[in-house]
Amino acid sequence: MKKQICILGSTGSIGTQALDVIEQHSDLYEVYCLTANNRYEMLAQQARKFRPAAVVIANKDYYENLKALLADMPDIKVYAGAQALDEIVEAGPVDMVLTAMVGYAGLSPTIHAIRARKTICLANKETLVVAGELICRLATQYNVNILPVDSEHSAIFQSLVGEGNNEIEKILLTASGGPFRKFTLEQMADVKAADALKHPTWDMGAKITIDSASMMNKGFEVIEAKWLFGVEADKIQVLVHPQSIVHSAVQFADGGVKAQLGVPDMRLPIQYAFSYPDRLSLNAPRLDLFKQPLEFFEPDMKKFRCLAMAYEAIRQGGNMPCVVNAANEIVNEAFRHDRCGFLQMADIIEATMQKATFIAKPTYDDYVATDAEARRIAAEMLG
Repeated sequence: MKKQICILGSTGSIGTQALDVIEQHSDLYEVYCLTANNRYEMLAQQARKFRPAAVVIANKDYYENLKALLADMPDIKVYAGAQALDEIVEAGPVDMVLTAMVGYAGLSPTIHAIRARKTICLANKETLVVAGELICRLATQYNVNILPVDSEHSAIFQSLVGEGNNEIEKILLTASGGPFRKFTLEQMADVKAADALKHPTWDMGAKITIDSASMMNKGFEVIEAKWLFGVEADKIQVLVHPQSIVHSAVQFADGGVKAQLGVPDMRLPIQYAFSYPDRLSLNAPRLDLFKQPLEFFEPDMKKFRCLAMAYEAIRQGGNMPCVVNAANEIVNEAFRHDRCGFLQMADIIEATMQKATFIAKPTYDDYVATDAEARRIAAEMLG
């Protein structure tokens, strides 16, 4: 029986590469559902090619457009809205849900998928940033595997396979450093979105590329690693590694370090999440270690305050990472539309952390309220 896969966010960078993996292994995997937020035309094209049982467009404004494009394919059910996302992941035939949506919007459907006992292939880091404790508790309660798709977390996961209960001394989380690694603070004050979107090694969506430039993305990955691997933040060390070849590593109690290396290509971690514990052939570029040196540097926390604030959010715990994520989503979008300076993003996030209501033991409803409050605070500061 082919594994039935639901892809949340099929038109984004992760989603399109996941479809390439599925196409390469069409004897093993089949698309059950594809979803998108706004790109209904691309979603329709994907549906025509992969013929899923259903498609969902989160933005209801595009429902009629999508339905019209697929009018001659009555076997494909067309749905719209956030509630439809929550419901489609619960469908009986679905074996795995790839959560490749961007941002806070991925939280609710991920929770519904866990409660429906679907295997989670996690590419939406905000889910664990916002509600890591809740997600881990639900995964244990419903006996659900959460398999990481982020290249760094997949690398850590791959390094831990076969290690049993061996003690982790340190997680070495690599970061490219983004396009402004060598910039001074004065230079960073004047950068625009077009500059930040020129990532040196990865081809990602706009929101994540901006987060990478500010290193907030790496801060979120520290929080994600804490929950995925049960390691406290002070044992997670960020290494700036401009070549993006060592995707991350684990140092054990005896001092031994295991790492996963490869070219910057998301298809490998996507496929490994689908096929774990097996490794399948993959038609993708191979690593040539003769071609470049491997360099590692300490991150500059004064220049990249977003990374420092993520560590501070973990230290405070409770709903503080949720506050940081919500404020970041607001300023990230504002920066992309030239309504906020690059360094101003960190100022607004920090001020939001100070103003938002702190909740030490948040419930799901608390996370929803926190997200709304922090967004409002950050938006007010933007004016």
